[in-house]
Amino acid sequence: MYAVFRTGGKQYRVAPGDVVRIEKAAGDTDNTVEFSDVLAFSDGLSPIVKPATGKVIGTVVSEGRGDKILVFHFKRKKQYKKLQGHRQAYTEIRINSIEVNGFTYGSEASAGQ
Repeated sequence: MYAVFRTGGKQYRVAPGDVVRIEKAAGDTDNTVEFSDVLAFSDGLSPIVKPATGKVIGTVVSEGRGDKILVFHFKRKKQYKKLQGHRQAYTEIRINSIEVNGFTYGSEASAGQ
């Protein structure tokens, strides 16, 4: 079973237990994060559907910055060179559960049964 959700202008396909790196968000101060923009869901038996209501719940594992990416602009015969570096901040999140249309899938659901 998996879900596709959108955050930070990107889409992520996740299942319970996955660890995913997303762009650092301003609201990630506590340990639990919730994504309510669920685009698609599949339980493995039925086809992929767009849920009426859904959310993906996870916990913050770590925060950091990625590797440096060098951006080099060059125009030949014009004596123009420009070098710029960039490091993207990220948040690593472990997906705990997926809640779709009133049903909960994931580690929290299996612990209660």
